[in-house]
Amino acid sequence: MTKTVENAIQDGYADDFAWCYGCGRLNEDGHHFRTSWEGEKTVTYFEPSEKHTAIPGFVYGGIIASLVDCHGTGSCALALYRKNGHEPGDDAEVPRFVTASLNVNYVKPTPQGVTLKAVGKVEEIHPKKFKVTIEVFADDEICATGEVVGVVMPATFTTK
Repeated sequence: MTKTVENAIQDGYADDFAWCYGCGRLNEDGHHFRTSWEGEKTVTYFEPSEKHTAIPGFVYGGIIASLVDCHGTGSCALALYRKNGHEPGDDAEVPRFVTASLNVNYVKPTPQGVTLKAVGKVEEIHPKKFKVTIEVFADDEICATGEVVGVVMPATFTTK
């Protein structure tokens, strides 16, 4: 059974912005990545299915990039939400971030059949822009590292 987090920041995303293929709770076909705090770091768990295969026994790198991406923007949202005095599960509007920059480094092949754990460290670099460094583990083995720069979603995204 896949390990998960309680009170994920994605649970608070407004319905109009909860459709991301990686982390959108309303996307039936999506991955449903869920990000929350674990101490002062952020965490997301994900167990790739067989359809996420690169070669037999190993996970496709694109799913790792997607995990890093959504974990990063979710971590940015968590950090700004906390900075504004809130925690996941509060009734306040949750900020939504988009990716300004994504960097993924594949350290070693990621094995199938284990739960992946993305761990993020958030660094604020501007009131509307955050950087998150991320490590992805398969069991206790690091398999990828990454960095996401997220920006608060521009108002133009809300214009229909």
